[in-house]
Amino acid sequence: MVLSGFRLSAMITGMMSRKNRRPKSADLLTAWESLDTGDIPGALRQLRPGADTLPLDEIALVVGRAAGMAGFDDLRKAAKSLAGRADGAKQLFDFGYAAVERGIPYVAIPALREALRQSPGSLGVLRELVTSYEREGRHREAVDVLTRYEGEFADWPDRYLLVHNAIMAGDLVLADRHHALLPDPSDPVWRQPRDRQRGMLERAARVAPVSPLDVADLRGWQFVMGGTILGTLSPFGFGAGMNGRYAWLQDSYEQCLQGLSRLKALLETAEVRPRSVSLLPDRGSRILGLAAADVLGLPAEPFAPGREDTVVIAYDLNLLAATDEGPDILVRLSERAPGQILHEHASDWTDAPVVTADSVTLLRQHVVAPWEGQLIAGEGGEPVRSPADDRTAESVAADIVAADPSPDPGDGETPADTAEHFTDFVAAVRDTWLRSDRSRLNSSGPVPSSRFT
Repeated sequence: MVLSGFRLSAMITGMMSRKNRRPKSADLLTAWESLDTGDIPGALRQLRPGADTLPLDEIALVVGRAAGMAGFDDLRKAAKSLAGRADGAKQLFDFGYAAVERGIPYVAIPALREALRQSPGSLGVLRELVTSYEREGRHREAVDVLTRYEGEFADWPDRYLLVHNAIMAGDLVLADRHHALLPDPSDPVWRQPRDRQRGMLERAARVAPVSPLDVADLRGWQFVMGGTILGTLSPFGFGAGMNGRYAWLQDSYEQCLQGLSRLKALLETAEVRPRSVSLLPDRGSRILGLAAADVLGLPAEPFAPGREDTVVIAYDLNLLAATDEGPDILVRLSERAPGQILHEHASDWTDAPVVTADSVTLLRQHVVAPWEGQLIAGEGGEPVRSPADDRTAESVAADIVAADPSPDPGDGETPADTAEHFTDFVAAVRDTWLRSDRSRLNSSGPVPSSRFT
């Protein structure tokens, strides 16, 4: 075949433009430039703020390039297909599905939403969209889309998902109404989720008379969602959107002792009488466990699976998970032995541990333990990191016990969180404490908080 110079030139130009195609939107160009430097996480972070409104074909360009660099061939192929035809329901669904599987549900949402608009009867698309909303903590939007398709969906899983997302959105009236419509599941795989959901609603009914269960009730919702009793609220940043959580915390011996004092008050008010403290193998947990044994007046013993009537003390369950023995211990802790209480001091609310503790001192995103090198002011006023405290665990534990447990007054914007407030809450819910399973919390629930991205 002979091609004229004009046609050949046009073909070459078209091939080059497809090969070198770049996004046009300014936000996406910034992401593209991050990929030029090899910064895949930075590029994907650039997509989050505008993912719902940016052109899907251009989002697919960035995601496809990032996926290719990361070796995610499924997402690369789906993104390439979507970039070439951004109006096809199959391309939209395939891209959304792959994005969810690869941990970027925020870019999946607009694609799946458009796929559902084009295929309104597809329960598969609906469920994948709901999954995306859940993983982003956008539970109200999950409720709204499920409600629109109530006449078409199945009780299991769809009505169950509606109840779950209504709870996580803080809409207990809607959750109770749809839970009452749920028949017992015929498939045994749904029985444990049904029991867990029923437990959430039972705990909510117990909490409601003593706690507002509004968008700022962190302690109330932690108990509803996972059966966890939260010991303390952050005294900083409540008015700035933290709502009792910490973003970055430089922990102290005083805060550790305050947490152990609240644990002691919890056990006394709930009339739970452990006979020992169980020490976990990581350094932070051992230090805190030795201090807990002193505060509680109990003997300390190395952790043993199945030991009854004991308080297992963890400083940070995610740090435990990173040790050689940690994964096996967490599997053993996922089932509560009779009389066993699991207490975690500094729990990560943005990356929740695989096991949910029965008692938690505080919720944080990043934490520096008191015995780690901490940021202090140097001679010229610039921040420097102090040396880590390499003394024995027993010596550090003694400093915790000798600390001042008085709470930090904070910035004055946090609601009162006195010992009486805490014990009144415990007294109201103690009959339903230690009855939930320890499944991981996959959502931070109805109480929003600012966070580092």
